Amino acid sequence: MPQGDHVPVVIAGGGPVGLMMALLLARQGIASVTVEADPSYCEGSRAICMSRRSLEILAWAGVDKPVLEKGLAWSGGRSYYRDREVLHFEMPHEPAQRFAPMVNIQQFYIEEYLDRALRQHSDLAQVMWSSKVTGVQQDEHGACVSIQTGGQCRELRADWVLACDGGRSTVRELSGLSLQGMQYEGRYVIVDIRQKSQRATERLAWFDPPSNPGSTLLMHRQPDDVWRIDYQIRDDEDPAEAVKPENVLPRVRSHLEMIGENEPWEPLWISIYNAKCLTLENYHHGRVLFAGDAAHLVPIFGVRGLNSGLDDAANLAWKLAAVVAGRAPQTLLDSYSQERVAAARMNIAYGAKSTEFMAPPSYGFDVLRQATLRLALHEPSVRSLINPRQSEPVYYRDSALNLPDGAPEAGWQAAPGMPAPECELRQDGRSRHLSEWLGQQFTVLMLGDDMPAFDGGPHVQVLRIGAQTALRDTGQLRQRYGHAQLYLIRPDGYVLGRWNQPDMQALRQALASFGIQGETR
Repeated sequence: MPQGDHVPVVIAGGGPVGLMMALLLARQGIASVTVEADPSYCEGSRAICMSRRSLEILAWAGVDKPVLEKGLAWSGGRSYYRDREVLHFEMPHEPAQRFAPMVNIQQFYIEEYLDRALRQHSDLAQVMWSSKVTGVQQDEHGACVSIQTGGQCRELRADWVLACDGGRSTVRELSGLSLQGMQYEGRYVIVDIRQKSQRATERLAWFDPPSNPGSTLLMHRQPDDVWRIDYQIRDDEDPAEAVKPENVLPRVRSHLEMIGENEPWEPLWISIYNAKCLTLENYHHGRVLFAGDAAHLVPIFGVRGLNSGLDDAANLAWKLAAVVAGRAPQTLLDSYSQERVAAARMNIAYGAKSTEFMAPPSYGFDVLRQATLRLALHEPSVRSLINPRQSEPVYYRDSALNLPDGAPEAGWQAAPGMPAPECELRQDGRSRHLSEWLGQQFTVLMLGDDMPAFDGGPHVQVLRIGAQTALRDTGQLRQRYGHAQLYLIRPDGYVLGRWNQPDMQALRQALASFGIQGETR
């Protein structure tokens, strides 16, 4: 546990993003104190859909096993117009892949598993529950953080402050910053109920269902026999009245009866939501860095909220660790803001597209949606328009960190700034996945049997893959990485550079910019 009144990093907010940040920093040897206003984990399902990318990040933090044991994997969904199916989609998925495209699990389980893993690093990390950041005073060397805890005020001196304290961020308010963008008027009531069901785990959506005419309704199965139900309320409905049980339960009952879910059920949690497409212009303000909902708010449609927050943590933790340890200059943190603001804008663009279909913001959008749904009853060619949530992986092709591409003919899939493509490998006769080696160190990928020896020290691992090596390609690696022979992959799993030939001088220079002295032998 950090001692005294100084700690390298104070994290405001002990939700999944803050806890993930603390855990990834601890795994890099960096101490932190996390300050959380609530006494324990969140109530209600909140974020429930964990993407494949998030599952990789959870694996880097060492918490993928409990998530997979508890969660419900899925890869597709169905949409209905009134009572007729108009879309059945499947996300790209191969049987040999390490993770399913999505896993449903309540947010409080993610928080519990992260907190449990964090306790194994008690020499480096402390979580202060029932505590709140009330002041942040910066100077050129760090920040003085005021914390209200146990009825008293405590002050901590921190080199860095990470604002992970949610959509109503206190740190953001104390910093005089505001999110920019737009907010949609359409509101959704969110309900968790417990009911046994034999249905497959998939995303279910109804547009104008007979059970709730004029509404849009979503359903997701969750662990513990829980249904998550989201339904749109009319613009003229009072939100305070809409969440009262006497108004919620009849609508839920009507829908369950319509779809033939007749087992006994009980309500667990009710809330209300409206879509927001907002972001800070910059996530790096002096000694304060913003992540998760404190930095950006995206619509729930397309499940980019918590998933993008975990991606923030994966991007920032290794960079901040390098800065705190003195290996890299503070300017490295500017790349966090550049990359993740661009990612937020990508997520907002896709989220807005989804929201405009799920909750039309104007008469024109509503007419367009109705026409699409009616056509979809008879025209398969328009059915893909009903599922605008599909998107490409977030990439950093304009990142200032990217090296000049030394193998442009290898294609865009594994180009600098792209996430390193997952691929199945063979080691000692068993299946492995490339992502198992990512998440903490830089990775040098050498493809071929006659590659030079290279030692990057404790912050670099070298993976040799060839016909005569212990680690071998199953065919996927060459298919996805082309014929380049040398790759440098960042700790967060993004390609930093690639070369047709083993350009060891360029490799050493690239690592030197992060304070790493590699040696060719």
